[in-house]
Amino acid sequence: MIPLPGSTPAQPSRDDGEPAGQHAALPGGLKLSFSSPRSDLTVLSVSGEIDTLTAPHLGAALDDLLERADRQIAIDLEGVTFLASSGLGALIHTARQAARDDRRLFVVATSRAVLRPLEVTGSAQLFTVVGDRAGIPGP
Repeated sequence: MIPLPGSTPAQPSRDDGEPAGQHAALPGGLKLSFSSPRSDLTVLSVSGEIDTLTAPHLGAALDDLLERADRQIAIDLEGVTFLASSGLGALIHTARQAARDDRRLFVVATSRAVLRPLEVTGSAQLFTVVGDRAGIPGP
């Protein structure tokens, strides 16, 4: 992914024992972190605004999620306060990649800021949308 002029792609932070990257300097207050709450599940948690400036960072983190997880994957968008079309594009790309790899992709979301764009564009059907992480079935 090509960084925006004057910026450098930040590595998402990881709370699964791997070194944390820089996330405080991301535009829009965007924060990205990985976790593995179960042995069969890798989660990318996202908070802040997803717009034209932050979507490339989200896209890079989603690519990393696909590369590092060979099991169920989830994107936790509970902390997202704004989701623009550029962010939807990154999510749709990830959903297509996961489907090609025959992996199930869950999206954790309850806020109107996230659900409305997914519903209006019809892209909600590409994901299994759940209200919380407990809604993700186990092995």
